[in-house]
Amino acid sequence: MTVVAVVGAGNWGRNLVRNFHNLPSSSLKWVVDLDEGRLAKMRELFPGIRTTTAVDEMLADPEVDAVVVSASARAHHPLGMKVLRAGKHAYVEKPLALTALHAEELVSEADDRNLVLMVGHLLLFHPGVLKLKQLVESGELGDLYYLYSQRVNLGVIRQDENSLWSFAPHDLSVMLYLLDQKPVSVTARGAAYLQDGVEDVAFMNVRFSGGCMGQVQVSWLDPHKLRKFTVVGSKKMVVFDDMEAQEKIRIFDKGARVPTEYRSFGDYIGLRFGDILIPRLDASEPLRLECQHFLDCVTRGERPRSDGRGGLEVVRLLEAATRSLAADGAPIQIQEG
Repeated sequence: MTVVAVVGAGNWGRNLVRNFHNLPSSSLKWVVDLDEGRLAKMRELFPGIRTTTAVDEMLADPEVDAVVVSASARAHHPLGMKVLRAGKHAYVEKPLALTALHAEELVSEADDRNLVLMVGHLLLFHPGVLKLKQLVESGELGDLYYLYSQRVNLGVIRQDENSLWSFAPHDLSVMLYLLDQKPVSVTARGAAYLQDGVEDVAFMNVRFSGGCMGQVQVSWLDPHKLRKFTVVGSKKMVVFDDMEAQEKIRIFDKGARVPTEYRSFGDYIGLRFGDILIPRLDASEPLRLECQHFLDCVTRGERPRSDGRGGLEVVRLLEAATRSLAADGAPIQIQEG
């Protein structure tokens, strides 16, 4: 049984509290938050847990094995470092940090202390994304040409992070998970319409070492609510639409054939239009799967699917995109760590 504490009981933190409280292999002992009203609600919903506004009080408890950090993005680095230095395993919500340097410090601290550091890249535990990974690894899609995501809505407008830092970690983590290729360069353009210096909409392009191209579109100022990911391969194409209630994955047996020899322009490129397959997916809650994965990694001493190094890679991409935004879309090269 892993004894767990959760720091941050806001809108998302409450979901983490619920899952770690309900999982059989977890014993949720502490919830930490600066808001006394939130803590009172947690005690009401989950009788028996201890609450405090002081992180240090919780960290001083020798029974706590692992700490979940679900505070504001600015607090991820300082809180994560406190947790690791106290000898506790750490689960840190995305993004891991707001600079690559801070993300590197967290990864190094966890490595030095032989502790599990996991990042809350939720989509890596979504049955739809796991199906995408299976399709890519099996070769069913052929060579990957490009992939793109749309994560837009008329939704919660942040003040301490732009739409890129708020939404893009989801899709960048998926791209890195699916591709066995290193990111080479990033370009990004965006605009701040509602608040100076906080981009409400952004378009980001990533070029990978194997020639694949990825695009991410994010916005909290849009008439549509889209959570869609498209992968185009040489043999087949697939769409993952998380807004669909049931049919989240559609595999399109479509493509273009370029023959090595041809006699006329009409023979040069042939298009293929085949069937559409809708596979059945596991209906498990992705967050529950993610929380259980963290507990399993702590118990077994294993490396998480969404480990600190993966979180660092996402932060590097976001940092490069931020520089590109400031330079009106100029390409920024990714420096390998």
